[in-house]
Amino acid sequence: MIFQFVYGQIGLLFRKIEKSDIVEEIKITTEFIKLDSFLKFAGVASLGTEAKFYIQEGQVYVNGEVETRRGKKLYKDDVVEFNGETFKIV
Repeated sequence: MIFQFVYGQIGLLFRKIEKSDIVEEIKITTEFIKLDSFLKFAGVASLGTEAKFYIQEGQVYVNGEVETRRGKKLYKDDVVEFNGETFKIV
């Protein structure tokens, strides 16, 4: 369980951080990366067929919208959400 300490008007408080509150930054060294390759690169899919399934089933969000195109090009500052995890491309 992860907690965040917050200093409020009544002193030091803490709140539970949900998994969806954590954004993992994934650094790419190219201009873009395709969505299916990104899922493998980020470690959420071990095979291309697995990534293809997640994408075609509408389980992947890019910048807050469902994305069903495997070849969608992702650029720096794009945000990918999958299975309660959030990734930002840097």
